[in-house]
Amino acid sequence: MCTAITYNTKNSYFGRNLDLEYSYDERITVTPRSYRFDFSHHECINEHFAIIGMAFVVDDYPLYYDAMNEHGLAAAGLNFPGNAKYNPLNDKCRYNITSFEFIPWILSQCKCVNEAKALLSDLNITDDRFSDQLPTSPLHWMIADPEKSIVVEQTASGLHVYDNPTGVMTNNPTFDMQLFNLNNYMHISTESAKNTFAKDLDLDSYSRGMGGIGLPGDLSSASRFVKVAFTKLNSRSDSDEWSSINQFFHILKSVEQQRGCVHIEGDKYEITIYSSCCNLNTGVYYYTTYDNPQINAVDMHKEDLKSDTLKTYPLNLNESINRQN
Repeated sequence: MCTAITYNTKNSYFGRNLDLEYSYDERITVTPRSYRFDFSHHECINEHFAIIGMAFVVDDYPLYYDAMNEHGLAAAGLNFPGNAKYNPLNDKCRYNITSFEFIPWILSQCKCVNEAKALLSDLNITDDRFSDQLPTSPLHWMIADPEKSIVVEQTASGLHVYDNPTGVMTNNPTFDMQLFNLNNYMHISTESAKNTFAKDLDLDSYSRGMGGIGLPGDLSSASRFVKVAFTKLNSRSDSDEWSSINQFFHILKSVEQQRGCVHIEGDKYEITIYSSCCNLNTGVYYYTTYDNPQINAVDMHKEDLKSDTLKTYPLNLNESINRQN
């Protein structure tokens, strides 16, 4: 399962945890402006906005997990099992786009969330698979710019585009239910707990943090939504770049998955394979991995963005220990 968030200080940031029990050898991938995007049911795009993000590259095609473009629009696809419903080709819709094409289709041509919404108004997400070896994954998406974010879900009842006032997204249930569930936690506070149990009882606040009693701590997607929303919406940091990205990764760490806590089968356990942080203003893609908490960075503007060839960077998986004696 996964978690995505936005965060604003002087600059704006977008990123996610990828939580799975295996890796596809994903890499930081820069798609320059002249790389040709071929689509299954849509005309190709030869010239477009440059994109940087995390992708599994197959046959020279970037299957993006999360990414941003050079204008500061970002998107991430998260697992949505049991709810995602893709459809056959629908000639009544102006756009028929597969799930694996969704992120490049949006980021290649939209500068902001409002432009993305215009495309989404007549979209059908089709059930085409990338290949026999790579069937479709049940996904929903968060799209964000420095001003706002939305969630896109195609279910059995149709395509839904939700405004996202929290700037966070996890997995199931559907986003409208995730938002409604926050009503159950409106009593949670960052302040010291006060006795509202009974005025005749002498109850003490014996520890800091008791205002947060009842905040979920388990790793289910519904609980992670509440926990990361509370953490993100109450986060404070200085506005410089280091303080901002440092705080961003700490927010994601509040819902990270540790090996051994979510058993899949056999010796497989779900872990936070990587965490990402995109600076939407500068085009720098930061990341950490499960075995390497050091923050690494790739700057899209240091690449040849006029090229027609993908540029990839393997993840830095090995941690360096700073020995002080």
